[in-house]
Amino acid sequence: MLNQNYIALIPILPILTFLVIGLIGRRYFPNFSGILGTLSLLTSFILSATVAYQYFFEVGKIDGVYQKIIALKYVWLQFTPNISIDMGILLDPISVMMIVIVTFISLMVHIYSLGYMHGESRFATYYAFLSLFTFSMLGLVLSTNIFQIYIFWELVGVSSFLLIGYYYEKPSAVAASKKAFIVTRFADLGFLIGILVLSYFSETLDFQTLIQRLTTDGTYLSSIASVSFLGASGLTWGLLLVFAGGAGKSAMFPFHIWLPDAMEGPTPVSALIHAATMVVAGVYLVARLFPVFTVSCPAALEVVAYVGIFSSMFAAIIACTQTDIKRVLAYSTMSQIGFMMFALGVSGYHGEEGVGFMASMFHLFTHSIFKALLFLGAGAVIHYVHSNEMKDMGGLRKLMPITHITFLLACLAIAGIPPFAGFFSKEEILTACWNSNKIIFGAAVITAGLTAFYMFRLYFNIFWNKDYSSHHHDTTEHHHGEAPKTMLLPLLILAVLSVVAGFVPFSKLVTADGIGFGTEFHLGFAAGPVILAVCAIALAYYMYAKESLVPQKVSDAFKGFYTAAYHKFYFDEIYLFFTKKIIFNLIGRPAAWVDKNIFDGFMNLLATLTEKLSELIKPFQSGKVQEYAIYFFAGTLGFVLLFIYLWT
Repeated sequence: MLNQNYIALIPILPILTFLVIGLIGRRYFPNFSGILGTLSLLTSFILSATVAYQYFFEVGKIDGVYQKIIALKYVWLQFTPNISIDMGILLDPISVMMIVIVTFISLMVHIYSLGYMHGESRFATYYAFLSLFTFSMLGLVLSTNIFQIYIFWELVGVSSFLLIGYYYEKPSAVAASKKAFIVTRFADLGFLIGILVLSYFSETLDFQTLIQRLTTDGTYLSSIASVSFLGASGLTWGLLLVFAGGAGKSAMFPFHIWLPDAMEGPTPVSALIHAATMVVAGVYLVARLFPVFTVSCPAALEVVAYVGIFSSMFAAIIACTQTDIKRVLAYSTMSQIGFMMFALGVSGYHGEEGVGFMASMFHLFTHSIFKALLFLGAGAVIHYVHSNEMKDMGGLRKLMPITHITFLLACLAIAGIPPFAGFFSKEEILTACWNSNKIIFGAAVITAGLTAFYMFRLYFNIFWNKDYSSHHHDTTEHHHGEAPKTMLLPLLILAVLSVVAGFVPFSKLVTADGIGFGTEFHLGFAAGPVILAVCAIALAYYMYAKESLVPQKVSDAFKGFYTAAYHKFYFDEIYLFFTKKIIFNLIGRPAAWVDKNIFDGFMNLLATLTEKLSELIKPFQSGKVQEYAIYFFAGTLGFVLLFIYLWT
């Protein structure tokens, strides 16, 4: 039987750690803060793994169907008899899977940071922020109530703001944290409006009740379907607005511009944000409301599919041109999140029709492992060469053999090469696309090929290409081999999991309707994407394994397109132009003039009139008794004369 007390401890431990380290850690035990944070996350992970085992193999399944279990629930704010904001813990296949992933990846980041952040003056503050971030994400995935998820959604945004801007003395880090916060605010406004629309028509904020009413109850469905705007029903608009919030957090087009700049934070933070927390929150949100999307509003689900595939291919193209290794990985994340989104978008709900849902969650699971490994491996490289740029790297395979092997395994996994983890989850996604939408399938196969190319372009530029000592003459003087053991241990653990995680029988555990099903491996179907990936790797080897003029010739041949892709298709410039030239000049300046001259002017006029009036009546309060007597007798005489006049 599931124990409610230790289930609640899973999110409570990180928030307690945040409070302890944040309030007294920096002053009383700055060096021990990392150990305390790590031990806290280790405990949360052990509890999460225990809950997952009990749920999947002991108590979660009844009559072959995994149940939704409310482990904890209490009413926080009651608005009407039907609508309240509840705080609770919901256990079902996706939330149980997510707490394991979040606590595990966060634990790896905590251990890694003991070495990577050693010597930082704000070491305790960093670990306090990590704990807050982990608590926020755990609260989000365990939410029983759509407004509860929104509260933790915003707390995730605050946590990311603090971590991205951790190096607050760097203007670029401050700008990046503000950019991430502001861009996601626009998307979150859509999310909030979507919550209000759905809750108004379903008369509830509770997830289970909302889903039941908007999928099977004809009264509520007809009510929300009868309202339309611009040809779309209220349900469609509600779900699209909720998806807008998810698109913002997951950096889907057109809310993607914050993600590359978020690399200004410490590299372990990038691993946590990109692997298992902030950017997968949008995928989780769509998955949480998936029954409403697929059963009641397939039009909204189609939008999810096409936004996902466009974002995926768009990001993959840009990643082929970037030279900062963390930015390559950032666009890689955007592309892989796109895979998860369009897998949801092409999925059905019941049985094997829901293979897309299962594949999306499977890819979220495998991607969190090998993407964390890629970022932490990149952090080890940056720790060694003190640069993010590929031009400062090359030939590191001999100097960093463990980092080299683990990074290679992660590249093979994300490229979809069997038998690594990414192969199995991508295979299921492509199967779902083939069964549902051939256009998206074709674009997905091309994007998978691009993924293999840009990841091995990155790999060869870091570990091959040229001899490191030929352009760095101080290697023996400043560097002493591999990273510290606290950084290598997470790399080794994640590398092993990147090899074996694909063999988890995911379709038996996490499905849309809670009923497991079997999947088959089709060699003929899998051969095409794998061959394409191998060809892309071979092309990357030809272009980047050794120094040559081939990359320059290729970029010159596609000069206009290559330049546009390198500059991220100028979307930052477009947004800045729209913001500064249109919003600031055409809206902001007139609004400021109206505010200053009309509203402020009116208030200033009231103040001036009040001042003048006070000057006029000051003599009545002069303090001179003689004047008061005169006023008194004058007033009395006036009343007498008025009385006589009226009487006569």
